[in-house]
Amino acid sequence: MPVRPTAAPLLLVTLLTATTLTACGSGSGSDPDTVKVSFKQSTDNSIKVMDTYLGEMKKQFEKANPGKKIELVPIKAPDSEYYTKLQQMLRSPKTAPDLVYEDTFLINSDITSGYLKPLDTYLDKWADWDQFIDTAKTAAKAEDGKTYGVPDGTDTRGLWFDKGIFEKAGLPSDWQPKTWDEVLDAARTIKEKVPGVTPLNIYTGKPAGEAATMQGFEMLLYGTGDGSTDPLYDTASKKWIAGSQAFKDSLGFVETVYKEKLGLDVSDALDPNIATRVRGELLPEGKLGINLDGSWLPQDWLEGAGHEWPEWSDKLGLAAMPTQNGQAPGKVSMSGGWTWSIPSKASNPDLAFKFIETMQTKANAQKWYIANSGIAVRKDVAADPAYVDAQPGIKFFTDLVASTHYRPAYPAYPKVSTAIQEAMEGVTTGDSSVAEAASGYDEELKTATDDQVVTK
Repeated sequence: MPVRPTAAPLLLVTLLTATTLTACGSGSGSDPDTVKVSFKQSTDNSIKVMDTYLGEMKKQFEKANPGKKIELVPIKAPDSEYYTKLQQMLRSPKTAPDLVYEDTFLINSDITSGYLKPLDTYLDKWADWDQFIDTAKTAAKAEDGKTYGVPDGTDTRGLWFDKGIFEKAGLPSDWQPKTWDEVLDAARTIKEKVPGVTPLNIYTGKPAGEAATMQGFEMLLYGTGDGSTDPLYDTASKKWIAGSQAFKDSLGFVETVYKEKLGLDVSDALDPNIATRVRGELLPEGKLGINLDGSWLPQDWLEGAGHEWPEWSDKLGLAAMPTQNGQAPGKVSMSGGWTWSIPSKASNPDLAFKFIETMQTKANAQKWYIANSGIAVRKDVAADPAYVDAQPGIKFFTDLVASTHYRPAYPAYPKVSTAIQEAMEGVTTGDSSVAEAASGYDEELKTATDDQVVTK
């Protein structure tokens, strides 16, 4: 059975939620000249990348618009708690900010709930919208054909590896595995020859939230076929896929990592802040051999970012995640990203969109992509050598866009994601076999999607 949250974290969520709601308690409409901007703040107090950027945008906006103010309303919480807090704020005009930071995986759920305002009337008059790539635009478009967010970048995922640990293990510095087995074999070699380090990190379980689903499970699942069809959602029947061998194979990989003790200790793997620890401690301190993770990691290591690590590009190597058996196209990535959206209950939507325009000029967007190690969604920025050469790794991760996949952005997805996390957690702790976890997922899937399921 999956590990259930303890009472203490639940109490913490309640207290933090109360604090957040109080912060907006006067209602966003209390001042027609003020835009309240809610965003996800890092749980690591030393990481101020978003805070610093928004602080600069606030100054720029207020200088250009005398008498107008930007009030920043940070939500400090792990991913799964952030989504809960945000939805609670959006339900009432008393607590709804004027602008919110939405993860693309959740945006359709919030659209269906009526929490967000369509932006088409603004976008039709905004010349810069033509610079955004089509795939990024699609991420914020609902089934009604309307657009509910302006993306501020995208991301891709791959394998980060420690060159020093690889050298000690006798593994190549230009490592590029061709199959899942080669990834596991490298981890086994590290376990045998370099004691005292974690061979391989793959995020798992409900505490890790969407990081477990997207950085972990889907990087496996979307590498099981030939890339021509979606292994999670059947577009022909418009139903979610149950009973697939691909799902079981992906769970099998996770089970192997934890059963053979190639990954973190289970208690550490199920720490809600494990992603912060991986970036802030395990990689910089040379305690992790291979990390299946995202393009954004260097944002924590840049000058003034909180965990300065100027040597990271010399210490770490990058490899694409291979497909299961090396079948074409040979590598796999997942992409997501975040958008700026205007709540349906916002009191100052016009002024809020004006702030979006400030943040999303070419110069300001480029500044943000570089600061947060993001992948550009503006064509003019992506073509600018100053962006491409700004940081090691940008070209590698930008090139993965050609091999990337996007999650099925439908309202049921957040519940489907939670069901995946529960299945992963079962095989991670050893409480469930692969068959049991897969069967449990199939049952949860029926509930999560109102029985909109096809068996393959």
